[in-house]
Amino acid sequence: MGVFADDLLQGKVVLITGGGTGLGRAMGRRFVELGAKLAICSRREDVLKQTAEELSTEHNEVFYKSCDVRDPDQVQDLVTAVEEHYGRIDILVNNAAGNFISPTERLSYRAVDAILGIVLHGTFYMTLEVGKRWIGRQQPGTMLNIVTTYATTGSGYVVPSAAAKAGVLALTRSLAVEWAPYGIRQVAIAPGPFPTDGAWSRLSPTPALEEKMMSRIPLGRTGTPEELADLAAFLVSDAAAYINGEVVTIDGGEWLRGAGQFNDLDSVTAEEWDHLAELTRKGK
Repeated sequence: MGVFADDLLQGKVVLITGGGTGLGRAMGRRFVELGAKLAICSRREDVLKQTAEELSTEHNEVFYKSCDVRDPDQVQDLVTAVEEHYGRIDILVNNAAGNFISPTERLSYRAVDAILGIVLHGTFYMTLEVGKRWIGRQQPGTMLNIVTTYATTGSGYVVPSAAAKAGVLALTRSLAVEWAPYGIRQVAIAPGPFPTDGAWSRLSPTPALEEKMMSRIPLGRTGTPEELADLAAFLVSDAAAYINGEVVTIDGGEWLRGAGQFNDLDSVTAEEWDHLAELTRKGK
């Protein structure tokens, strides 16, 4: 179902980090369908090439370039290359990420650095590089950061990711105030479970873990890439021009279920409720 005008992002130049696979790819596909000029980056050039070929249209060729967002020099080269190709960048989507589940005491320093480097440092480097150029040219723009629902609450067993995403959320809200006078808008999306080949296999590697994760979602299903892509398209469009510093959660109600102290009582049977009611009345 088409929910937007076909020209919602017509002529906008969008750069997506981690754009070769998963949710980055899904957002890129939707942006192109809505008229955007797309640039994607990741570390794997072969994956980028395939994605660019599949997303390109007869009149709209997708630009790609390999880049490790942990390296400021590569970030600078990427932004320069995109600007040379399209003339400018209008929208930056900081999507590149890394994550895996582990008891925190089992983590090595290198494992921690790997996640912080991609998620926090990489997002900061891209934001600085693009933002400085926009400010220097007095050019407005929009930055969309992909965070997580536990960026606010924290979460055990993904602690480096939780810490890094919390930093990205703070960056979003801080720059929403500081850079707004330059016409630069900040928005964020906090996705819940969205199965992708890469992240899903690291976060729910067994059927038992997948079933447990599914049981936490009040709507009883995971999200689709198209649902997240449509939300992203709206947030970066001119239709959302007055939304600044906001993080939008899209998770089927999962984090709210975890936040409620008694939400796990949904596993209580009718017979058990009858027994509990009798005990409650006796207590009076």
